[in-house]
Amino acid sequence: MQPLLADLTTLHLGGPAGRYLEVDSADALVDAVRTADAAGEPVLVLGGGSNLVVADEGFPGLVVHDVRSGVHVDAVDSCGGASATVPAGTPWSVVVERAVAEGWVGVEALAGIPGSTGATPVQNVGAYGQEVAGVVSTVRTWDRAEGRHRTFATGELGFGYRTSVLKRSMREDGWGPTPRYVVLEVGFQLRLGTLSAPIGYAELAARLGVRVGERAPMTDVRDAVLALRSGKGMVIDPTDHDTWSAGSFFTNPVVPADVADALPEGAPRYPVRAARPERTTGPSLGEIDPGLVKTSAAWLIEHAGFGKGFGLPGAVGVSTKHSLALTHRGGGSTAELVALARTVRGGVREAFGVELEPEPVLVNVHL
Repeated sequence: MQPLLADLTTLHLGGPAGRYLEVDSADALVDAVRTADAAGEPVLVLGGGSNLVVADEGFPGLVVHDVRSGVHVDAVDSCGGASATVPAGTPWSVVVERAVAEGWVGVEALAGIPGSTGATPVQNVGAYGQEVAGVVSTVRTWDRAEGRHRTFATGELGFGYRTSVLKRSMREDGWGPTPRYVVLEVGFQLRLGTLSAPIGYAELAARLGVRVGERAPMTDVRDAVLALRSGKGMVIDPTDHDTWSAGSFFTNPVVPADVADALPEGAPRYPVRAARPERTTGPSLGEIDPGLVKTSAAWLIEHAGFGKGFGLPGAVGVSTKHSLALTHRGGGSTAELVALARTVRGGVREAFGVELEPEPVLVNVHL
């Protein structure tokens, strides 16, 4: 009997896998994907299961679960910093804890983010003023379209807000977005030190008692981030149903400046850096785009009438700790969660004319 994907995802929702396979090497992962592709079988590569919304009917093809883990140190020196290579299946928390313990600067504010390391460059994972774009040096992949290995340097990854070339290369098929590139390993380059990168997020700076742009001990930053995330139900706790989620369900909207001007005066507004195109050199992110503005999905959701705890009591609802998370309280279904997401998205559209985009990968289900 194939496992239920509800047992392999942080939402605890999702039906059975058509076929399930665990792999413990890059060669086994490539072989499984290549064989399924040749047979025309749909493939879902599973890491931590923290960014998936899976249909109650499950997934009809191969679910290949990357269970590799480890941090391989390539070099450490006072001039070049630390370079490390991490298998894609490694829990991201392992990387952050190792970096903080070793004095590798640049991911301390990304503590507490669930999921696997291989997913981080795809989504350009970020939180509290940091993004993995700042520390990723290479991503080694299997190119399913060309049937070969391909390694991307950081300048080729086209990082932007919650996006990359890896994400933008996905195509839609009958069950959801299908990646062209299967991430095998991620290379990181981090500087050495005991103080964090400059704090770029006001809430975190206030928690630490410093000003935005100042530094703090890395361990203090990690601990403060974990405390902030825990207070929002964003650190996995099997006993806390507010953490039975896919994290932030919607991305912060990036809208034209005239749309942002039409929002209420209190709506947050942040500058937007343009994504770098593929095959460029220099910084991974482009210059500020004056024609675009990023606003807060959480603010829009709350001010459209969907505050913390909306939908409760019930099997699904908005988190009681954070309005950007849609949670499963037990005994519910993906259909109920998706209906809630549609209600929230429709309400924000009606109130503000802004279309929210889901952040998790939707498997065999559509909004």
